[in-house]
Amino acid sequence: MDQDNFAVIITDQTKRALWEVQNVMDCIPDHLWEKPYCEIPMWKHVYHMLHSMDLWFINPRDPNYQEPSFHTEGLNNLNAASSGKLSRTQLNDYLCTIQKKIMNYLETLKDEDLMAYPNHCEYTRFTLIMAQHRHLHSHMGMIMGFIIEDTGLWPHVLGLEGKFPENNQYERYE
Repeated sequence: MDQDNFAVIITDQTKRALWEVQNVMDCIPDHLWEKPYCEIPMWKHVYHMLHSMDLWFINPRDPNYQEPSFHTEGLNNLNAASSGKLSRTQLNDYLCTIQKKIMNYLETLKDEDLMAYPNHCEYTRFTLIMAQHRHLHSHMGMIMGFIIEDTGLWPHVLGLEGKFPENNQYERYE
């Protein structure tokens, strides 16, 4: 990896983070999907994390941003009760959409773009990216903690130097 190019580093770390999100989601046993943690079902913790990445990573003030088709008012809010539930399939599909969107964005990002402000936004691109990495990993830590507490198993992470598994052949847990 080019250590002299911030955009390349951000792209690599984001790709690693998104792989880890998928693995953590895959590590949630079915019996925990609706289990409440702090009175919020597991699926809603996952949705909150994904929705924040979708909305805030590129430009939270984009007038053309579209909520996912299943979104309802407050569904992403961990302080608000929600009716219904989201399925694992819905959230896996949503993650795939987010991954494509973010990776397409990062493919065109250059170092000189990082300190620029997206249209209609009061934050620089770098601020938005860093804020979402912080937010993502706060929630990943909580979700991993829920999984570890309930199963005794630790979801696999790549870290800085771990190789990406090929053909999805890997152990989900450490």
